[in-house]
Amino acid sequence: MKIKIFLILMASCAYSSLRAQQKVISGKVIDSLSRQPIAGVTVMLNPGNIYTATKENGVYSFKNIGLNVRSLSFSAIGYKKCSVSLEKLSNDMPIVLSPAQTHLEEVKISGNNDNPYKAISETDISLRGVSNSQEVLRIVPGLFIGQHQGGGKAEQIFLRGFDNDHGTNLNMSVDGLPINMVSQAHGQGYADSHFIIPETIESTNYQKGMYNAEKGDLAVTGYVGFNTANSISANTFKLEAGQFNTFRVLGMLNLLGERAKVKGQSWYAASEYRYSDSYFDNSQKFKRFNFFTKYHASLGNHNALSLSASTLYSSWEASGQIPESAVDDGTIGFYGAIDPNEGGITSRTNFNAQLLTTEANGDIFKNQLFYSRYKFDLHTNFTFFLEDPVNGDEIRQRESRNLFGYTGSYQHADYLGKIKLATELGLSARLDATKGSELSHTINNFTLINPVKLGDITELGMGAYISERVQFSQRFSINAGLRFDQFYYRYDNQYAGDATLNGIGIYRAKNNIISPKLNFYYQVSENTQLYLLSGKSFHSNDARVVVAAQGLKTLPAAYGVDLGTVLKPVNNLLLNTAIWYSYLQNEYVYSGDGGTVDFSGRTRRIGVDFSGRYQPFKSLYFDGDINYAYGRSIDDPRGANYIPLAPVWSSTGGMTYIFNEGFNGSFRYRYLSDRAANSDYSLKAEGYFVNDLVINYSTAKYEFGITINNIFNVRWKETQFETETRLQNQNAVNGIAFTPGTKFAAVAHVSYFFK
Repeated sequence: MKIKIFLILMASCAYSSLRAQQKVISGKVIDSLSRQPIAGVTVMLNPGNIYTATKENGVYSFKNIGLNVRSLSFSAIGYKKCSVSLEKLSNDMPIVLSPAQTHLEEVKISGNNDNPYKAISETDISLRGVSNSQEVLRIVPGLFIGQHQGGGKAEQIFLRGFDNDHGTNLNMSVDGLPINMVSQAHGQGYADSHFIIPETIESTNYQKGMYNAEKGDLAVTGYVGFNTANSISANTFKLEAGQFNTFRVLGMLNLLGERAKVKGQSWYAASEYRYSDSYFDNSQKFKRFNFFTKYHASLGNHNALSLSASTLYSSWEASGQIPESAVDDGTIGFYGAIDPNEGGITSRTNFNAQLLTTEANGDIFKNQLFYSRYKFDLHTNFTFFLEDPVNGDEIRQRESRNLFGYTGSYQHADYLGKIKLATELGLSARLDATKGSELSHTINNFTLINPVKLGDITELGMGAYISERVQFSQRFSINAGLRFDQFYYRYDNQYAGDATLNGIGIYRAKNNIISPKLNFYYQVSENTQLYLLSGKSFHSNDARVVVAAQGLKTLPAAYGVDLGTVLKPVNNLLLNTAIWYSYLQNEYVYSGDGGTVDFSGRTRRIGVDFSGRYQPFKSLYFDGDINYAYGRSIDDPRGANYIPLAPVWSSTGGMTYIFNEGFNGSFRYRYLSDRAANSDYSLKAEGYFVNDLVINYSTAKYEFGITINNIFNVRWKETQFETETRLQNQNAVNGIAFTPGTKFAAVAHVSYFFK
């Protein structure tokens, strides 16, 4: 009997000891100023070198904690590092981090990170910032943009050897709200991000390639997600004025007081108005008005609600694309125009609601509803008098759209012995209802000569995904994902002369695709990570293509692989390099400018990306990106298999001088090499090298500065195309048509900050 009692006591002590060694430590990290949760904070156990990262709700947790743990350290880019002893740690009291000047020494190469670009993106936006709407996209290494139809049109995007047009192969969003427009009047995936006010952006998430199960349609070259701030630290009033009759006024105001912040509530509004005649010979008369407001609140201990609304209105006149031949023979100047009637009007109003719910066990539910009201009216003339020698070839593209959507996800973390599991399930639905999608031949913008396309489009896209992350140790983890997307198309054709359809009537179609992902991450040391990413993705095609394809494959797949590394050879140097490969199947593409369905064969691309960030002192930051892409069409003969306008060599970089108060600024460059303008390289799209300069003087209450684009006033071509054109009463010419890049352009600004 005594032996039994002794054994029971021993078992009880052993169980208690085991429980003590397996206890769970959890907590929350918040910002000292905004009192909002901070995601992505690296939390490390000391001693032990075991770490994790806070989730979107700012929560962290550890399981199987040993008795030797004495403290926890908390570090994040843009915050002061903090250490807390285990004795003083309380699950009821959050860890508060104070903002501080960013330094590369704070960057951790973490095995918990599935995105190899996370460290660079966080550092760049903290140190470089975003000064204008174009810089919003240029924050992505290797991404180039070009404007060829006035300041109100979405930019043309180049990335990883792709001419993405206006967003065909790049998934873009802000606060989870899609930027891309499917079956848009001008082009598939059209992504006009000008409704984003740059000063409201707090962070940017991006990843090159097709390796994230959460991202569906259009995520071939990658995705870019912009996140607006939940709160602002100070009210701001800003004035800008510069050359070419350019000016801008911006206001940002807190709508709640400090008491609300303590309760986890914030509400602010921001608005801007911009006008510019631009650098062309013909005044652009560009106008843009933006308004944005966001409310964020903690609803008890387990829910966080974000509500936002925005509206954009923009109008402009454009010089458009001009033929090189007309400049060479002196018909017009380098900054001149052929058709003075080009231009457009666009507007977009958005509503976005997000609810983040944290369960008692740490599981996270995210639910989001969004709505956009969008109008687009564009007037262009690419060929001048080629098709109609009397009236000219002006076309009008317009639409009116209602966009409804929902996204939801569930995240769960667990352990299988010492193996950490992170599961994410997601659902999405998006309905685009477009009225009066039109392509017409016009004169003087609004006089109809004859229609080419006219109808109403209804497109429903639904997706579901599962992503499982298996962390075998602090060094090695695998992420496997599977995504399914289903699309339903309905086109109400209202033009009997549509050459791709059999008369007036309603046409329907549907298609679907499965996209697997498999990624490997290996932590060689605390300063080096290797990764191998692989996956399949796609871009959907215009509904007018799908219903006209008569059963042909209209949802072609894209396949990709990345092999890369993230490393810090020294504390103040961060490097990222990758070798990548992509393959695209056959696809049918709708030409928004011609109303035709064009066939494009298989393509193959291989390339190398390199990014470096160096901060020798806290006040000095260097960044550089070098990208190479070799792309060819598979089905065409050698020498006639170039991919038109696909970037080959490109590079961006600069030096930023940082001081919270006093002088600060940056000097930057953009380089894009020559590339083929057509499939046999008989026409060349000329490269360029352009430099920009920003100088500011900052105090706690004021900032004065000047921004100079193209500081050396080089003459360069921002966008170029192979185009057959004909000027009035002349012969047709096949050659390069281009839009000139900006001249030397200086803009000064003054900002006032107040509580």
